[in-house]
Parts: sequence; structure tokens; C-alpha cells
Amino acid sequence: MEEKKLDINSIIGFVLIFGILIFMFYQNQPTPEELEAQKAEQELIEAEAKVAEEEKESSPEIEKPQPINVQDSTAVSEYQNSVGAFGFTSVSEATTILENELVYLEVANRGGQIVEAKMKNFVTYDSIPVYLVKDGNANFKLSFSTTDNRVLSTADLFFEPSLTKNGDDQVLSMKAKVSENQFLEYRYEMKPDDYLIDFTVRSQGLNGVINSGHPITLEWDMKGIRHNKSVQYENRYTRLTYNHEDGKISKLSESSDLDEETEEDIKWLSYRQHFFSSILATDNPFNTAELTSKNLVEEENKETLFTKEYSAKVPLALQGGELSQNMHWYYGPTDVKILDDYKDLNLADSIPFGWGIFGWINRYIFTPFYGFLSSFLPYGIAIIIMTILVRLALSPVTYKSYLSQAKMKVLKPEITELNEKYKDNAMKKQQETMKLYNKAGVSPMSGCIPALMQLPIFYALFMFFPTSFELRQKSFLWAEDLSSYDTIFNLPFSIPFYGDHVSLFPILASIAIFFYMTLTTGQTMQMQQQPGMPNMKFIMYLSPVMMLVFFNNYASGLSLYYFISNLITIFIMLAIKNYILDEDKIHAQIQENKKKPKKENKFQRKMREMMEQAENQKKTGGRR
Repeated sequence: MEEKKLDINSIIGFVLIFGILIFMFYQNQPTPEELEAQKAEQELIEAEAKVAEEEKESSPEIEKPQPINVQDSTAVSEYQNSVGAFGFTSVSEATTILENELVYLEVANRGGQIVEAKMKNFVTYDSIPVYLVKDGNANFKLSFSTTDNRVLSTADLFFEPSLTKNGDDQVLSMKAKVSENQFLEYRYEMKPDDYLIDFTVRSQGLNGVINSGHPITLEWDMKGIRHNKSVQYENRYTRLTYNHEDGKISKLSESSDLDEETEEDIKWLSYRQHFFSSILATDNPFNTAELTSKNLVEEENKETLFTKEYSAKVPLALQGGELSQNMHWYYGPTDVKILDDYKDLNLADSIPFGWGIFGWINRYIFTPFYGFLSSFLPYGIAIIIMTILVRLALSPVTYKSYLSQAKMKVLKPEITELNEKYKDNAMKKQQETMKLYNKAGVSPMSGCIPALMQLPIFYALFMFFPTSFELRQKSFLWAEDLSSYDTIFNLPFSIPFYGDHVSLFPILASIAIFFYMTLTTGQTMQMQQQPGMPNMKFIMYLSPVMMLVFFNNYASGLSLYYFISNLITIFIMLAIKNYILDEDKIHAQIQENKKKPKKENKFQRKMREMMEQAENQKKTGGRR
């Protein structure tokens, strides 16, 4: 009875503390005059900060050449003199459009590179088209030296475009010319209804122009453009991922301010922006690459425009004094169903399914299974059905765990008696307790093993929701987007670690996990608290609070899963307790087990012998 009172008082205490905080906010609100003065001061500060932030973010650090006025003959002449032999190319600041049903690309004459990449079928959280390249956030260039001692960058060179057709494919040839038959070419080939663009870099007749004694360096820089409602959540799954050393997949740090690596045998580089990716793949692996990833997100901020800044430097080798590298650009969704179409490049490995067996379960079980359910069910209902089936599949494990708890509860009086009898001799108490467990056929670890067996499932599902492209911008009940947080109330201020909004699904999940832990830890709390063991009552209250706080900015689909999962588990455990398990029968079975001779295994015998030796040494030492 006292336990129940304590639980109710604790709950009331939490409610009162929350109410007091709200009351303090209300009582300490400023007068109208103070508000007006604060408002004017705040507006001035915000205006200055916004200008500074816009200057910082709207002007990426990535270098962008200044346009040349082609009508200014002096400016054109200066450019031609600076690039030497490549001044043969006509000067034009125009762009050429490549597009199919999925992707819109603009390729600039200046630099010959993609200066705009837009998804035609997707929008951001605020209904703006999804751009992967826009307004100078990306730069692709080759740096090389010439035989007349110039150091040139293709970002500064002009290319002449030629758009043709190869069957249904669009072919764009961009040539930086030394003469009509001598040039550096970027060749883009776009297929219908395809996110992958074939990309070839080659030279013709430049063995006497490019200095073969100095390396040619491919450089690809990009700032990831924000697409999601929560920039911190999006940034958590925004990574530079790469395939190297014959299929090994590695990533640069997700959270550090700057991470740098030099790798070998690179097959592809993925600049992932959570649900969308920019990938450069090559048919002939790059020998080495210097990779960097810089984190640009410090806190949750609606004004933040970029998440990470990526860069790659790759030396390219000449063959017979000429350059030839067959590559591919991918601008599209980080969706396993799409990336699996490019099996020869293994692009689906760029998706963060999770490590080892966790990732295998996520990729080959949960992802296709959810895809099957969502093909004929609403997306939220598909999550609920998948959760129910997963919990039913794990119900035998739940039964084992609860059976172990029931056995420990039956043995509680005898354990208490041993604790009292040997309270001054910890070694003897432990020895006699193990004997009791062995005779009764009970293992104190039997409750932990079922829980450990469920960990791969839980972790795989934890990784499933952030990587499931199918959940993106799919609504359910009050949640507008199952891949982002739901909002039932916007706060006028931001709470550290919690945010500036209230999400309902984490609240429901927290309530469910509280009642679930009440069932699972109730028996443990009734037992005497062992020294050095965690306080179960504290954990019972802490877990729901952590769920409430940290999941407030997570995908609502994940919180929905935890809510339904814990709800179903509660019903399963109540059914086991009230209709399946009989404590009297368990007690009778334990008593029967104690009468039977029990054969020790090697481990049990070794543990008993070690304890007996320790006990004898203690007695011998005491007599001395």
C-alpha cells in the first residue's frame, strides 16, 4: 500500500513541479511597458543577427568565379590571356538544360559543371522544390598545370556545349578547346526516367598542353541544403559515405566539427543529405582520395540553411599524356527501392541501415516487409500492423522473461531468509543463494537473456524509421509527416534538449513505457535492493522522461511504434500473468525440482569450488 502511495505522490510531485514552473512563468511576466521596450530591443538584435546570418549562409565558402561581361572586349581579352591555349574556346555565361521525368539539371558553360540539380517530384517541408545543387553550394573542377607553366582550374574555364540525342538519351558534350581537334571534354548522358547520369571526363590532343609531370586533381565540394523541418534531426543522418577497398563502406563523422580521412581504392562518394543524396561513382576506382566533412549545425534553428560542408580531392592519372575517366552522377532520393536498381555500383550500401546484423535485419526484413504492408495499407496503419506482428513474434521471449520473474518472486521468501541468515558473510550468502537457484532449477540470468535476444530487433527498428524514405511526408492522424516530429502545440520559447514544440506521440509512448516498466520492474522493486545494483524505481521514472524529452524531435513514426509496441507488450504480459502463468503451480514445480538430484555442469562446479576455497581461506585467515 505504501508503495502505491509513493508512486502516486511521485506522480503528483512531477505534476506540481511542472505546474509551479508554468505559474512562475506567468507571475514573472513583464509589464506592458517592459514588453514594448524588450520587443524593440529584441527586434533590433534579431535584425542584426539575421543580416549577419544571411551574409554567412547565403554566401557559401565554396569558390564561385565572377561572371565575365562578354560584351566587354577588354574583360574577354584578359580572360583569354589568363588561360593561355584554352582561350580558343568562345566565352559565354549561358547554361544548358538536361531534364527527364525525375531530375532537372542546368550545366553552365563556365566550368562545364552542374550548377543546378532539382528533384521534379519532391518538395521540402515548406513546399519548396528539393534542390541538391543551387546558388553556388557545389563546385566540381579539375586543377592542372600546363606546359607553359600555368596552373588552371576548370571552374574558371569556359566550355562550349553541344546537345544531341543517342536514341532516347540526351547527350551533352561540354568542351574546353585549345583548337577544334584539341579539347578537354565533360560528357553527360541522361536516360529517360532515371536518376543516374553517365559522366565522362576525357581529353583529346592535350598531351603537349597538359604538364604530365604534375598531378591532375579532381575536386568536388558541396554544402548540404536543408530540406527537413528539424535541421538537427536531418543533420544526424547527413553523412559523407564512401565505398572503398573492394566494397568496404565507411563514413565520416556525423557530429564532429571537422573530420578528415585519406582513403584508397574509392568506388563511389556519397554526399548524403538524409533523404536525398548526391553521389559520384566511377567505373575505374580512384587510387586515393582526401575527404573532409565539416558540421555546420550548432543548434536547432529555423534560419539554418546548410547542414554539412563536404569536400573530396582525388588525383587522376594520365594515360599516354591524355585523361580518360568514366563516372556517374546520381542526384536523387536515398531510397533503397531506387538505389537497388544500380546493383553494379552497390549504391544502396550508402543508406545507413545500421551496423552488422542490425543493418541486415533492417534492410532485408523490416524494409521490404513494411514496403509490402504500405502497398495496400495507409502508412500509419502499416506501422501499427508491423508493430503488432513483431510483438506477437517476440511474445515467446516475453513469456520466458516473465516466467523468470515469476520464479524469482516465488523464491523471494527463501532468498530473504538467506540474506538475513548470512548478512555478515557475503561470500557464504552468495554461495548458498547459488545452491538454492541450482536446486530449484532457476537461473537469475534467464530473465536477462530474453531481453538481450530482442536487442537486434529493437535497434534495427530504431534505424528503420530514419532511413525509410517511404515515410517521408506521409501523414497519419495529427502527424503531418511520419518521418519528422508531430506538433500539437508550439511553445513561445525553446527548452534545451526538448525544443520549441510539444509532440503528442512521444507523450503517449512515455505513458505506455511507464506502465510497461511498472509491470516489469514491480517485482524487482518489491525485492530487497542489493548494494551496488541500480535503483529500479529511479529507472522506472527516468526512462519515460528520457523518452518524452529526446523523442520530441524524432520521427513521429518511431514514437508511434514505441507507443503501440509497449501497449501491446502490456496486454501480452497481463494475459501471461492472469491467464497463462499460475504461481502456485510454479511454486510446486520448484519444490519438486529441489527434491531431485541436480547434476552440476563444469561452470557451476568451478564456481562452487572457487567459492569454497575463498571461504576456507577466509576461515584460515581468521584463525591466524
